[in-house]
Amino acid sequence: MKTIGVAVFGAGYWGPNLIRNFHALPEANVVAVCDLDKTRLSHVQTLYPSIKTTTQSGDVFSDPTVHAVAIATPLATHFPLAKKALIADKHVLLEKPFTRTVREAEELIMLSEKKHLVLFAGHTYVYNTAIQKIKKVLSQKKLGKVYYYESMRANLGLIQHDANVIWDLAPHDFSILNYIFPTKPLAIRVLSSRFVHSRQEEVAHVFVRYENNLFAHMYLSWLSPLKIRMTMLAGSKKMLVFDQQNPVEQIRLYDKGVMVTKDKNNSLRSSYRYGDVIVPALDDTEALSTELRHFLSCIREKQKPLTGGKEGLEIVKLLEAADRSLKSGKEILLR
Repeated sequence: MKTIGVAVFGAGYWGPNLIRNFHALPEANVVAVCDLDKTRLSHVQTLYPSIKTTTQSGDVFSDPTVHAVAIATPLATHFPLAKKALIADKHVLLEKPFTRTVREAEELIMLSEKKHLVLFAGHTYVYNTAIQKIKKVLSQKKLGKVYYYESMRANLGLIQHDANVIWDLAPHDFSILNYIFPTKPLAIRVLSSRFVHSRQEEVAHVFVRYENNLFAHMYLSWLSPLKIRMTMLAGSKKMLVFDQQNPVEQIRLYDKGVMVTKDKNNSLRSSYRYGDVIVPALDDTEALSTELRHFLSCIREKQKPLTGGKEGLEIVKLLEAADRSLKSGKEILLR
C-alpha cells in the first residue's frame, strides 16, 4: 500500500489540523471529511477542492478508497464512530479523550485485534520533541532521583460541554507521565470545582502518587486570564522546566538544588546550589506531523503503535479514577 486513503471526522477545533498535516504527507491521500456542520465543510472545500465532504458517516465507511479514519469529534461520538469504522475494516486514529469508559476502550481494542487493524490513540505530546528530550534526560539520570512532576495547563476556555476540565486537559499529562516514567501510578486524588458551568468542572488540581515517593501534580483551568503550558521536574541533581509558550527556549535544564545536613550540634542546615542553565537544541518538526507519519507507518508496515489502543485504555482508567475521586473526595487506589 503506497498511498493510504484517509478520512477525517470532525472539522471543528482539531480536525483542520489533522486535515492540514495529512494533506502535507505524500504517503497519505485525504479522501473525505465528515462533519454535521455544512459551513465547516464548505470551508474545507475552499481550502482543499479535491477532498470530498459529507454529513453522512456511512458515505465514509462504504468508500473503498478510504483505508483509515481519524476521529476528532465530541467525546460521546468517539466509540460509535470508531466501532463502525473498525467493522468497516478501516484503521482508526482516535483523538483524546480516547473513549468515555474503560469498557468502550476494551471493546475497541478487542475488535481491532480481531480484525488485525491499527487502533491508534492521539496522544500528540508523546511525539513532541521536547517530551522526547525530557524522556532522554530522565533515562540518562541527569536529574538524579526525581522528586516531583508539576504541570500547569490553563487558559480562558475552551469550555467543553460534554466533558470537564480533567477529561479535556489531563490526558496530555497522563500520556506524558506514562511515557517518561517506567512505573505505573499507585493512586490519584482530585480537587475540582464548578464556577460558571452548571454541569462541568472548570478548574481542577490532580495529584498522582508513584513508587519511591514520586508524585505528580496537575493544575488545570478553563478560567485563567493567561494561557499557560508549563511543566517542571525537580530532581536531586538538576531541575527541568518545559515552557511550551516559549518558542525559543522550550526546555531549560537548571543546575540547582538544595542539601540539608546536620552540624556538630545535630542541628539541620540547608545549603543551596546555583549552577549553569542549559538550553538543549530541539527539532522544530510539528509533533502532529510526526504522530500521523507514525500512524501511517504502522498501517503500512503492520507495526505496533507507540500510542495504541492499550495506551489509550490506560488514560481512560486514570480519568475514570479521577471521576471517582472527584465524587467521593477521597484518594483512589489504582493497584
